Amino acid sequence: MSINSALMNATPTQERVLVIYTGGTIGMQSNTTGLIPGGNFQARMADALSRLPLVHQHALPAYDVLSYPSLIDSSAATPLTWQQIAKDIAARLATYRGFVVIHGTDTLSWSASSLAYQLQGIDRPVVLTGSMYPLETANSDALDNLHGALRFAANAELKEVAIYFSNVLLRGTRAIKQHTEAFDAFFSPSYPCIGERVGDDFIYYPSRGLGFQQRGAPRFELADYQAVSNGDVIRLTLWPGIAVWQLETLLNDSRVKGALLQLWGAGNIPNDPAIIDVIANASGEGKLLAAISQCPQGSIHMGEYAAGHGLAEAGLLSGGNMTPEAAFTKLTHLLAQPLSLDDRRQRFLTSLVGER
Repeated sequence: MSINSALMNATPTQERVLVIYTGGTIGMQSNTTGLIPGGNFQARMADALSRLPLVHQHALPAYDVLSYPSLIDSSAATPLTWQQIAKDIAARLATYRGFVVIHGTDTLSWSASSLAYQLQGIDRPVVLTGSMYPLETANSDALDNLHGALRFAANAELKEVAIYFSNVLLRGTRAIKQHTEAFDAFFSPSYPCIGERVGDDFIYYPSRGLGFQQRGAPRFELADYQAVSNGDVIRLTLWPGIAVWQLETLLNDSRVKGALLQLWGAGNIPNDPAIIDVIANASGEGKLLAAISQCPQGSIHMGEYAAGHGLAEAGLLSGGNMTPEAAFTKLTHLLAQPLSLDDRRQRFLTSLVGER
């Protein structure tokens, strides 16, 4: 991987932002089979930014671009992708004032959540962005998103992993993708935005951020995700008519180390004691099991209704109001570390990076 510089102006490296280009729609170009990841992103990005009004160009931080040799559509991302991005940021932490990660939108919020757990206590901005349309497409949202991401990545008050998209800055562990086409594709169902563009200003709201909570040096947890990169953590959304044997087939598989169950409403399941037994047996085997609601907003309260009674006693942990992305990547992160089951369970129930 090579790093290319832009907006040099003799700016010391420590005052620069590093842009990590992983692929995604923003950099895609057309070929005979459709859109594919495109290269030469540093020059294309510089050309796009040169079309901003001069007042905005002058407000941009100097930056370098690190392009991955194998660019991907984000639907191909894995836990090893999350690990690579975190390692690249950690290795250059003392060199750059902030980071922008260019990423495909389909799994952007998954990567943001994972990075937040790996880079706990980070003392500078990590801003993920992408676009719904390629950089060179007419009326694309790409330039606006790049502009805002760079501006927030240079804001020393921001000390966490965030997503900038369509004029809004969201906490990385609180965002989900809600639309396949609209520019405002991301929203935060259970936490307010932590910053936004208002006119020509990029405003950060410190009282909503993690920066004021940070103390001391970063406490990164760069675990080896190889151990959980082969489907060891599963996600299961209940559906009407789900049978016990189906749940049992998944949870009893010896390759499964953890599971995220998405239940109905506040935490309801079919009225079948055998389902509780399957969950209890899997939990008893040391598997890390957690639950969130299928509803995008609101918290889970297992046992509030009779239909959810017994789930907590069976060992199912409440994910509260966490997003699917935040809950799943948290399970993955905890299982990748040499922790006891009790430690994993306690840490899952604890807010580590403002995710719950």
